[in-house]
This record gives sequence, structure tokens and C-alpha cells, in this order.
Amino acid sequence: MSWEEVGGNDLDKVVVFLKERIQSSMFFLSNLEAHGLGSSDAYGMRVWAQTGSTLGVFGISNSGFILLQAPDARAVDWAATAPMWRGRKLLGCSGDSRQVADFLEATGLAGCPMAFNPEEPGYVLALDQMLIPDCAGFEVVPIDDSLRLLATQWRAVYHGEVLGTPEAQRYAAAAEDIDGYIARGSHRILFKQGLPVAMTGFNAQAGDAVQIGAVFTPPETRGQGLARRAVALHLAEARERGVKQAILFAANEPAARAYEAIGFQRKGSMSMAMFHGEDAQ
Repeated sequence: MSWEEVGGNDLDKVVVFLKERIQSSMFFLSNLEAHGLGSSDAYGMRVWAQTGSTLGVFGISNSGFILLQAPDARAVDWAATAPMWRGRKLLGCSGDSRQVADFLEATGLAGCPMAFNPEEPGYVLALDQMLIPDCAGFEVVPIDDSLRLLATQWRAVYHGEVLGTPEAQRYAAAAEDIDGYIARGSHRILFKQGLPVAMTGFNAQAGDAVQIGAVFTPPETRGQGLARRAVALHLAEARERGVKQAILFAANEPAARAYEAIGFQRKGSMSMAMFHGEDAQ
């Protein structure tokens, strides 16, 4: 089975395929919805589809991030993607856990220096079923310039704790992330009686679904139920503008408990590899 680049005439078919597997396709769908094919934006993508009786798709953004959704791909199929990325500086790779592991092994990229989350449990929530905790005295506020420094400091800690970013690169990576959050209006700071105590956001949105990401509580305020309040208040805001479904992946057991407390149900798993600035060979 080979791969052929997707053109505009085939994009609708690809989108339908991805929506049927939305749990592990949100980054793919969000990028395509925002930029389509051929955009010069960092998140703009080129996409290839498998030929033959079963459909699978492979995408790479201009920034070098690889996205996978090919449930029936074999090692030989993953190896055949090499011409699409060989020689490029790769930022990372994300998708269903099994697919990511198989892709990295088949292509030899498993040997590259990286931070790798081998399997994060997935969760899904219909927003009309959300359980909102007591949020008296709490509010979520969009991150803006007045909150940039605090958000960047928190995000740098997240880079170290969750993403495994090398220490020398954490602050610059965090600053770039926060610039994007502010530009997109996608992330919020939770305030408790006027004091900032946690952060949350949407790292992808497609149609009436959002994917939650970058949830962070500083070490000194953990264990107080702040993450669940941050997520719930942000989702309540999104529900008011028509969002119907939320998806997320839990980085650890405390995070999983926080999401389950507001109604999230376990579904699937996802993996992400972040390469440490190495050119693919």
C-alpha cells in the first residue's frame, strides 16, 4: 500500500474519516479547519492518504509536526512515509498510542533524542452532561499581556514536568506558546478571590468540539480541586457559544481524577513525542 498526497477535491473525504475518529484526530482536524491545505502558516499542512481498500492519513505541518491517523497501517506503510519527512527538522509526532509507537519503530525515529509520553489515557465529555463543582469566588480570565509573564513562568514549569523539554529550552518554548495562546484567545487563568491559581486552555477546536490542554496548577496550590474548576468554568464558557463536546488526555493520575470528577469518561489513548531539535535521518 502506498501514499498519495491529498488535494482539495479529496479533502472532504479525509475530514469525514478524521471526524469518525475524533478522539485522536483533534489536532489534525483543527489544523485543517483553520488552514486547509497548502497554507504557509506554521500550522499549515501537507497530507497524504493511503491508497487501497482502507483509508489512513499522514500529515506534517510546516513547523515539522507529524500527525497520524491510519489504524490499519503496517510497519511497511509507516516506513514508506520517509520521503515525506526525511531530511527535515522534525518538531514532534502525535496520534493514537499504538500508531505512534509503530510509526517511530518502523521509521527508526524511535532512536532520536526526544521526550516521549508513551500512553496518555483519553477522556470525552458531552457538555450537557458536565458536572460543575462549587465555583463561588472563582473566575477564569483570558490570558493577555498583563498575565503574560506569570503564564510564561507556569508554562515553562509545565514544559519540564510534562513535556520533558530540556531546561535550557523551556522558557523560550513557553514564551512562544503563550504568544500563541494570547493571539488565539484560547487559554485562561483561574482566579480565586482575585489571586491567580491555575491555568487551562483549548489546544485544538474543530466544529463543535474542543480539546483541552496545558492544564497547570502550580506546585504550591495543588490538591485543592483547582484544575477541575478551571476546566469546568472554561467549558461552561465554551458551551454558551455552542461547543458540545470536549476531549482531553490525562498526563497523570491526579489529573485523571480531576477530569472524572466533572463527568469525563475514559476513551482511547494518545501519545506524543517531542524531538529535541534533531534533523531526521
